[in-house]
Amino acid sequence: MRSLLFSGITTLILFVSCTNQIERPKNTVYYNLAGEPTTLSPLSSSDAYSSEVQGYVFDSLLSRDIETYDWKPVLATEWKISKDKKTYDFTLRQGVKWSDGVELTAEDVKYSFDVIFTDKYKSVQYRTYYEGIKEVQVIDKYHVRYITKDEYFQNFDIAAGMPILPKHFYEDPTKTEKDFNKVLIGTGVYMIGKYDRGQKITMIKNPYWWGKDLPEHKDEYRIEKVVLKFISEENVYLELLKKGDLDYNGLRNEAFMKKTNGPLWEKRVVKVKTQNKTPKPYSFIGWNYKNKILKDREVRKALGMLVNRPLMAQKFEYNMVELATGPVYVQSDYANPDVKPLAFDPKGALKILRQAGWKDTDKDGLLDKVINGVKTDLSITILEPNPIYVKYLTIYKEDARKVGVEINVKPIEWNSFVKLLDERNFDAVRLGWAGGSIDWDPKQIWHSDSIKGLGSNFVGFSNSEVDRLIDEARTSYDRDKRIRLLRRVHELISNDYPYVFFFNSKYSLYAHNKRIHKPRDTFPYGIGQQYWVIK
Repeated sequence: MRSLLFSGITTLILFVSCTNQIERPKNTVYYNLAGEPTTLSPLSSSDAYSSEVQGYVFDSLLSRDIETYDWKPVLATEWKISKDKKTYDFTLRQGVKWSDGVELTAEDVKYSFDVIFTDKYKSVQYRTYYEGIKEVQVIDKYHVRYITKDEYFQNFDIAAGMPILPKHFYEDPTKTEKDFNKVLIGTGVYMIGKYDRGQKITMIKNPYWWGKDLPEHKDEYRIEKVVLKFISEENVYLELLKKGDLDYNGLRNEAFMKKTNGPLWEKRVVKVKTQNKTPKPYSFIGWNYKNKILKDREVRKALGMLVNRPLMAQKFEYNMVELATGPVYVQSDYANPDVKPLAFDPKGALKILRQAGWKDTDKDGLLDKVINGVKTDLSITILEPNPIYVKYLTIYKEDARKVGVEINVKPIEWNSFVKLLDERNFDAVRLGWAGGSIDWDPKQIWHSDSIKGLGSNFVGFSNSEVDRLIDEARTSYDRDKRIRLLRRVHELISNDYPYVFFFNSKYSLYAHNKRIHKPRDTFPYGIGQQYWVIK
């Protein structure tokens, strides 16, 4: 699955200006979540911050080994796939308890699937993944069977990786959505100890965690308490890192190169630049196809040609990125090598706009056109939820103005941004998608079925040929065939210009306090924070 990327500031600034490092509880780490979850409830959340918190709490039946990418046991100890690959049997680990002491059973697994298709909850964005599964059957207390209704190539992966939720908690008639936003009951390593609204969530060890006495987990999760702070301001969290009051944070390329140097950094912080096999995220500007200006493909293309990505990559990313060519990581097997990045070409963009009927008829410096009988200026407002990226859009704004296009940049708080996104109430948005899985499935974001409701195709991209190719690729176990089909999807999407695709990261960059020790900087398929210890 993919997730969307991205209080008291005065108090924080005063706090980090202190000269002495505050002594903290032993075996406690302080991480930065970067933003506050819109909701903790797994029944209605859709943002990356919520998912990260839930990842500490909920388990799945199996998980991927970050060394080999093979499946390994979690809540299930054994599994079997039928010869026709349409039925999966899982044997549950016996004696597993939820963090409130109630035992996990097969009924919880069945409920976790069924609730995705319950209309009272906002789980529509996840349905595209699970729609290939017909049902989950309870065989007995510790055995479940997944029965599929098609040959979606990731059906087993989806079944194995589905977060398992406690039926007794979410079906309790005395509980409401407000309760679900306050409490998370899971089988995972951690549980929520305290939620300080607008500031942080403190995760504490789940006393019932099933893995604490198993030898295969003896080197994992030895940190007792994890404090997740909500600090969106880069300069603030960098100062906290430098002072030693934050233990870990991912770094942008610019911060890694220019903002994390000096005596205190060298004394207290380890900076890491590493590479692994995980798909890399990309940022973008998404155009709303319902907008009367942006529904024109030629306009979207021209607007993309006014974005000076090479300059931005040099000035802000220190050339540690690759220009994105479309909706899949450029180094992925599924990326079409014939698709090239859209060039920065203001003269070419102006030519396209004039051919599309845009002219400066009133000599005010802005291109205009009569649309539906109304004289309309070529003016677009981009919603920006992250202050860091305003400078990127400022360059765009200045270059666009030179050819008569008005780009308005509107910074907006995250929760307000998500509300407008859900309502489809925007001209354009600057946002990002996480890297997704190793084997690309574009349906969640690019299929026409994902437009309706709160689906992730919020820009409204629709192409019948793309739909057909995605559907065909999803039902093929032949990876070479999927690659061939989805490279064509990559090409068709890119040629319709639904987004301005910015960059793909080349590296994983982060910084951590020197009191944290780790076996290595990264594993092939993950950083490996579960192996970190404090010494």
